Amino acid sequence: MVGIILASHGQFAAGIKQSGEMIFGQQNQVEVVTFMPEEGPNDLHQHLMAAIAKLDPNAPVLFLVDLWGGSPFNQANAIYEKHQDEWAIVTGLNLPMLIEAYGLRLSMNSAQEIAAKLVQAGRQGVKIKPEKLDQTAPSTPTPKAAPTTPANVGKKGKMKYVLARIDSRLLHGQVATSWTKTTGANRIIVVSDLVAKDKLRKGLIKDAAPVGVKAHVVPIAQMIKLAQDDQHFGDTRALLLFENPEDAQKAIAGGVPLTEINVGSMAHSAGKAQPNKVLAFDEKDIASFKAMEAAGVKFDVRKVPNDSPENLDAILDKAERILQNAKA
Repeated sequence: MVGIILASHGQFAAGIKQSGEMIFGQQNQVEVVTFMPEEGPNDLHQHLMAAIAKLDPNAPVLFLVDLWGGSPFNQANAIYEKHQDEWAIVTGLNLPMLIEAYGLRLSMNSAQEIAAKLVQAGRQGVKIKPEKLDQTAPSTPTPKAAPTTPANVGKKGKMKYVLARIDSRLLHGQVATSWTKTTGANRIIVVSDLVAKDKLRKGLIKDAAPVGVKAHVVPIAQMIKLAQDDQHFGDTRALLLFENPEDAQKAIAGGVPLTEINVGSMAHSAGKAQPNKVLAFDEKDIASFKAMEAAGVKFDVRKVPNDSPENLDAILDKAERILQNAKA
């Protein structure tokens, strides 16, 4: 696996590493080098060499650096000069760039091939609202494409479900980056009667879609109809998001052919038991999970792909005990 060194002025590199792991999970072969105000170039050089020594000596190194021409870049560049055939440096480090690097190194073993794709990822992550303030946008308006919805795209065939996830936050960073990249989804579909009626939430979800992936919000009944459509979705790799287990159970009972559901997060609220940090259940939630389990659905309890799966039955048992004790 390609080794990555994050280098910056101050603690920026350490902070962005933490942010990246919140979204993509714990990472191996990633080291941080910080250049502090009281340090000089020699100190920085030693930090970089120590970081390199912690990486796999047989794998190439990719430096992701904050600023072109700054001391972290200059010292990294001096080391890179001896490894020009295999190593690479990319500056302008931002979170979209880092997430892209984590995803690409799962399938690429060349630091330079990864580096070639990171500049575009970093640029695409820089956006502005309102869009009219973006001076890099084309000066002449382009014809507006016809709106794309799950019902009018693709070739003959039914959609493939690459992931179905229960997550009270719906579409957020962990889903938009790590899960979308890991599964190769090209469409994200939020299945919710409540969200489908909420124009604000629908707009925010569509805005949060990663580059190259369309996001939609549909009621449960419409998702059931779409699941039966064998004329338009032959090239659709769908990632379905449910806000709660009740919605997932209704979709499955109606004919959406899901055999496995990822359980990501379920927010705590009054009357719910919280057996761990990210999952909270009431009696309706527990009943829905048991009904799906009885129907043959398997559950994968993980926030991000790199996490180790947890046992849902054990978590539900703990939640039931908490609820029973609360009644006593």
